[in-house]
Amino acid sequence: MTIQFTKYQGLGNDFILIDNRQSSEPIISPEIAVQMCDRNFGIGADGVIFALPGQDESDYTMRIYNSDGSEPEMCGNGIRCLAQFLCDLEGNATIGKTYRINTLAGIISPCIEADEQVTVDMGYPQLLAHEIPTTLVDAVSKVINEPLEIDQTTWLVTCVSMGNPHCITFVDDASAIPLATLGPKFEHHTVFPQRTNTEFIEVIRPDYLKMRVWERGAGATLACGTGACASVVAGVITHKSDRNCTVELPGGCLKIHWSDTDHRVYMTGPAKKVFTGSYR
Repeated sequence: MTIQFTKYQGLGNDFILIDNRQSSEPIISPEIAVQMCDRNFGIGADGVIFALPGQDESDYTMRIYNSDGSEPEMCGNGIRCLAQFLCDLEGNATIGKTYRINTLAGIISPCIEADEQVTVDMGYPQLLAHEIPTTLVDAVSKVINEPLEIDQTTWLVTCVSMGNPHCITFVDDASAIPLATLGPKFEHHTVFPQRTNTEFIEVIRPDYLKMRVWERGAGATLACGTGACASVVAGVITHKSDRNCTVELPGGCLKIHWSDTDHRVYMTGPAKKVFTGSYR
């Protein structure tokens, strides 16, 4: 089977995009996705994204397999790349074009901007423990500056769901974090029954955060859109950041706004085509 694909990246978070509009299920298995994502023996990517037909009053449906074959609910950088991919498929890259995309986290609406930028209405953050989910506190409480012990060190963590789980901890120096060692221990900690994404945040200024991320199912990545959104929410509720923030990731910067009027989170960042090809 030959698979046509286009590769996109958003701040170095890279994805293989597949036109899957003729079927309501992904046309490849998670095992094939793992092979495609391999950076030595495959195409190389953080995940494979499928553009499927819309459902539930949406224009399209997004499914994604991580590089380990697991399926996350949503991906912020990925949905920006999907929006640009859909514009290319339709031949209609109109500034202001908005899509309603069905995801496992609900309907998400990206809007095409100038200069390969996409703004995404990421919806409402979820803060209760059962929504994330985590057992750090009781199910209907918020997880704000709660202690979490890892390797005899206590971390104060705040948890937010942006349709997928995030554990945020604020640190003095994000660059000093041994991500490859700590990341998996956060991800697989027993208090996170569905595992978790983990963000280590350094507050440069209230309107400027520096972030490093360990993504559930993908490991250390250059960017994580939902993680940037969750980190700003965590910063606001812990009185460390403003509602309008630039979040600096290893791959570049995202603009995040948590509205104090409609209470939704908005993310703006790049999505760029890298190349097209076929995979056998």
